[in-house]
Amino acid sequence: MAELSPPQLVFDQDGCPDCGQRRIDLPAALPAVGDDFTWALRDYDDFRIMMLEELAARFPERKRWTAGDLEVVLVEALAALLDQLSDMLDRVAAEAYLETARRPESVLKLLALIGYDAVEQAPETAPADDTLSRAQREEILLGLWRTEPAKMEAAKQAGPRSIHTQKRLVSLGDFDVLFARHPLVYRAHAWREWGGSWPVIRVALSLWDNQPLDNSEDQAVDYPLDLRNRINRFHAEQGLRPIDWQRTPNPSIRTILRILMARYRLVGQEVVLEGAQFVGIVLSLSISVRANYFQSEMRRAVEHALGRGPEGFFRPGRLDFGEDLYASDIFETLMKLEGVENVCLNRFKRVGGHFPDQTAKGVIVLSGLEVAVCDNRPTAPERGYYHLKLLGGRRG
Repeated sequence: MAELSPPQLVFDQDGCPDCGQRRIDLPAALPAVGDDFTWALRDYDDFRIMMLEELAARFPERKRWTAGDLEVVLVEALAALLDQLSDMLDRVAAEAYLETARRPESVLKLLALIGYDAVEQAPETAPADDTLSRAQREEILLGLWRTEPAKMEAAKQAGPRSIHTQKRLVSLGDFDVLFARHPLVYRAHAWREWGGSWPVIRVALSLWDNQPLDNSEDQAVDYPLDLRNRINRFHAEQGLRPIDWQRTPNPSIRTILRILMARYRLVGQEVVLEGAQFVGIVLSLSISVRANYFQSEMRRAVEHALGRGPEGFFRPGRLDFGEDLYASDIFETLMKLEGVENVCLNRFKRVGGHFPDQTAKGVIVLSGLEVAVCDNRPTAPERGYYHLKLLGGRRG
């Protein structure tokens, strides 16, 4: 700092000559801080230059400043501290916005504010047996985001997009999309009709394993464990009441879907759920087998191709409501099998004696909620069946 002038002892000439006063010339008062301070100062260099310029302005008589001066040392220490505080303020301010937030905890809370449950959406937090609590799954997700920030960025992108997802059943398309997302539903089709006093929305559903909406008196739906887990996960994602599998181990599908419908339908909106109308198909096929293939192996291959398995032609959910069944599609499916030389369709019709054979036309016309099925079960001939006659090949 600037040095003070030495004190002086002054005697009053007019008064007592022995009475003196000690006087000192004080420096001029420090100038007031002007309004030229810039709030854009953000880093160490800016803070340091600002404080050194202020020192030079307050003490103009000081002509030389060196790095060893105590004042300069203090200025640089303060500049370093201010730089840290400025960075801290920037970080705190950035955590308030989803685009700039960097802490996983902040991102998780901001996503929750817009209705996006990142814990439920992340597949890494959903074990197959659902043994982990939500708190444990949240810790797994936060740890994953700390080690793999790219996955956190993906959640930051998916969260705002989810706002555009319809969370109410308003249009007929909303019914189709929402019900089709349920693990028990393959396809859904909604339409509106007049119920006599008010409009009624009817929703046709193609269900898991071609099951009916309501349990029969002698048999209830047996849900596999993996399907139960997928239903529980879907209900958790949608904020639905969970299924109490202990109290009601085999609820009807209609009972489960009513929970979804009650959550999303509009007040005063009457919704009626309907199952598909299954049409059994009767087929009679003659298949020529190549010389080097066993008939038994080809029979199993044909049964697999026309079956209800994941790759079968008549697997549940593959055919849509009212979708016509073409003989050419069956030919294409069978001719793809290795070992099939030729296919001849001898019979192609609906189940029932009053329905004509459509082999010549090559198409069975369906309409409305009708869906073609061919389960080929001896105990349920009304659900369709087929006869196979294998020619050629090797026996065995």
